[in-house]
Amino acid sequence: MSFEAPEKTGASRAAESKCPLGDRHVHREDVRQILRECQEESFWYRALPLSLGSLATTGALIYKGVLLPSKRFGPFPKLAAAGILGYVLGKASYVPTCRDKFHRLGFEPGRPGFGPRFWGPGFDPKDLRHCDHVCTECEKNKQSAPPETTA
Repeated sequence: MSFEAPEKTGASRAAESKCPLGDRHVHREDVRQILRECQEESFWYRALPLSLGSLATTGALIYKGVLLPSKRFGPFPKLAAAGILGYVLGKASYVPTCRDKFHRLGFEPGRPGFGPRFWGPGFDPKDLRHCDHVCTECEKNKQSAPPETTA
């Protein structure tokens, strides 16, 4: 009676030689927490102050006569445009800070898996993820692993 070891499939070989840095699991709750923080902080610390500041500046310029109010609608269109522009610029100015928060969580710019299909297929922790960095241990494992065959 002879016992032969079953031939390893490509998935089991990949599971054995997984790089510990390439398979970081990120919990969805952590992502939601960062998104919530980014929304709140960008509003309170950037969008609201810039919006109010641009409203006050535009109102002062209209009051001093530097900007003329509309004959039909008065100062409201200019004030609304200034408020909206300040809000949008405030939100946009917080993007690098929010990107840094995601980077600390483990997402890297341009890395596959963080884009339009982020929550789609491939986010399951059981999926085999590609290791994006190059280390000596990964190179050794890649060189020593036999080539995969498709059946």
